[in-house]
Amino acid sequence: MEIKFTSKEESNRIQELEFLALSPAERVMRFFRLSQQINLFPTSAPKKDSSNFIIEIYKSNDRKLG
Repeated sequence: MEIKFTSKEESNRIQELEFLALSPAERVMRFFRLSQQINLFPTSAPKKDSSNFIIEIYKSNDRKLG
């Protein structure tokens, strides 16, 4: 693990450049992964059942495909 001491603006700029260096497909996958991870954060709000469209992304070794 590496620790860097930078300003918030500099850190945000580095993150933006790294993100923009990804291919469009990698950007979409990162967005989906982030969207999934947001649901894991603890919250005091009650969970609601919804009928929203849900996208589940599996790695090939997570479940049998086919």
